[in-house]
Amino acid sequence: MNEEKDLTLDEEEEIDVVTVVDEEGREHEFELFTVLEVDGKEYAVLYPLDDEDDDEETEAIILRIENDEDGEETLVDIEDETEWNRVVAAWEDIISDEDEEEN
Repeated sequence: MNEEKDLTLDEEEEIDVVTVVDEEGREHEFELFTVLEVDGKEYAVLYPLDDEDDDEETEAIILRIENDEDGEETLVDIEDETEWNRVVAAWEDIISDEDEEEN
């Protein structure tokens, strides 16, 4: 079963901030870096804002955006390995294209 996570965008900040509530009810803040569309579904690429270890490279997390029964956007884990691989490949293509443009 997919765990739903609350999606809250803070439009007043210069960056879009997403608050994700984990299974234990703890809130974590992430920067919404981008939204990918793969096979007709949308995915949020998020970077943690509350990362305690600034020395290591921060890794993005990717969650699927869905609408709940009330029409509210929620984030869910990607549990299907094939779906996950397609989304990661699309994200890596974007990163690769950006790296080529910078050089």
